[in-house]
Amino acid sequence: MALPWVQRIELVLFAAAFLCGAVAAATLTRTQGSFSGSCPLYGVAALNASSLALSRPSAPSLCYFVAGTSGFLALYCLLLLLFWVYSSCIEDSHRGPVGLRIALVISAIAIFLVLVSACILRFGTNSLCTSIISLNRTISCSEAQKIPWTPPGTALKFYSNLHNAETASWVDLVLWCVVLMLQVMQWKSEATPYRPLERGDPEWSSETDALVRPHLSHS
Repeated sequence: MALPWVQRIELVLFAAAFLCGAVAAATLTRTQGSFSGSCPLYGVAALNASSLALSRPSAPSLCYFVAGTSGFLALYCLLLLLFWVYSSCIEDSHRGPVGLRIALVISAIAIFLVLVSACILRFGTNSLCTSIISLNRTISCSEAQKIPWTPPGTALKFYSNLHNAETASWVDLVLWCVVLMLQVMQWKSEATPYRPLERGDPEWSSETDALVRPHLSHS
């Protein structure tokens, strides 16, 4: 059974959201790994002779939360995509009212989580860059990638990775918002509209009889 066109667009958006979530989770995990497991978001950099070092990192759980949220939602999008592709090919692919309500709740929660993750990436990266620039060794965070870090091999392309993770998160947020709008459209279209009574309806007949019979009895 073919999927409705609105749901087809929704699946395309889920595929794009999967890619964005996977990119955000992978790039942030790679950045955290380059800092030996320390979380650079909201971290403080310091000079160590002629090199830079992350003197006060944030709690690792902060990066775990952002990467875990992005990865979990990406996995959800992938599983949902595979499920609907399978359902459309093998069995009935109609989504009932209960399933649509559940999808609406999940989409709203996903938007909140992605928004929080994107904000953490934005402000956490800005805080780290402000700390680096205040050391007067460079004028930008992208240039700081060319400066040696301690220990050697630390912070490889850290700013590029954090920037890519942030961009992917904002795009992911837009995709989830569009998905929620499409689901609201489906929910409104499936809601039973109000229709006035017409001749021939059982309700019309019963109400007409109730009004006409008393007049006939008096006459």
